[in-house]
Amino acid sequence: MIKKKTTSQSIFQKRLKKFKGMKRGYYSFIILTTLYALSFLNPLFINSKALMVSYEDDWYFPILQFHEAKTFGQTHYGEANYRSLKKMCAEENTGNWVLMPFYPYHPNESLLSEIDGQPPTPPSSLHWFGTDNRGRDVFARLIYGFNLSISFALIVTLFSYLIGVSIGAVLGYYGGKIDIFGQRFIEIFASVPFLYLMIIVSSLLQPQFFLLVGVLTMFGWVGMTYYIRGEFYREKAKDYVSAAVSMGASNARVMFKHILPNALTPIITFMPFAVIGYITSLVSLDFLGFGLAPPTPSWGELVNQGISDIRYWWLIVSPLGASFTTLLLITFIGEGVREAFDPRVYSRLR
Repeated sequence: MIKKKTTSQSIFQKRLKKFKGMKRGYYSFIILTTLYALSFLNPLFINSKALMVSYEDDWYFPILQFHEAKTFGQTHYGEANYRSLKKMCAEENTGNWVLMPFYPYHPNESLLSEIDGQPPTPPSSLHWFGTDNRGRDVFARLIYGFNLSISFALIVTLFSYLIGVSIGAVLGYYGGKIDIFGQRFIEIFASVPFLYLMIIVSSLLQPQFFLLVGVLTMFGWVGMTYYIRGEFYREKAKDYVSAAVSMGASNARVMFKHILPNALTPIITFMPFAVIGYITSLVSLDFLGFGLAPPTPSWGELVNQGISDIRYWWLIVSPLGASFTTLLLITFIGEGVREAFDPRVYSRLR
């Protein structure tokens, strides 16, 4: 009888299989990553600039190059209005045509000359989620704000984890006085009130994307430091660490080559929830007026507009609905990752 050859699976493959088995988390991961990847193509799908124009036997690509209005026979100054140009070409029927994006509005474009009545205007067939108090399309601002929010949270999480893991590894590995003084410094640093600091920074500087990334990173690394410190304290007492040291491995190699791979569980487990926290932080700062400078597409800024007058319900429901859906998907991903990386199920040393 010939026995079938069985291939052993690595610990990562087992955890990945476990994660795929968590259907809610796995499908949420597929949906969110797909939407996030597509959001980098927003200018091709949601934009007031035409993708291609055929005018008087010449070809133009406004998505790549600026064209003045007079180029297409329009009388106003500045860039051509491609929505009106498309309408004009259709009416004249002279062979000229304009290829517009799927949703022909830009998030920072004022539509005061095109909408009926005073903004904000309610949802319609032209503006799916209505317009805000400056006549800008809400749907376009939501979609661009999605990319901005996810990118912001991922960047802050990355830098916070790099700092937190490095400091936590040093404290947990060396221990002693380094750990004692390091812990006291962290406690003092963590006691600085974040919101007061943001008020001071906003009064001195114009908040920008990377400025907010830096400020939130200053406070975001503290939490992960405690988890990594505890993991290193637990792992450094095991035999494989003693074996590595006895073979002459340097401290850096022992810390990051041997111990860190066995201490990744809290890093990976808490990462989705850290992303949730930073998205919420950005929305909250924008709502309070300490976030990204106008006219940056922002979910929090839209909510702030809606709160000023409850009649403009679409300015509240739309951004809160987008925030809720995004955070719900990330929460499902976090649940799946937590189950897959549960050390009680799969352990590197088992």
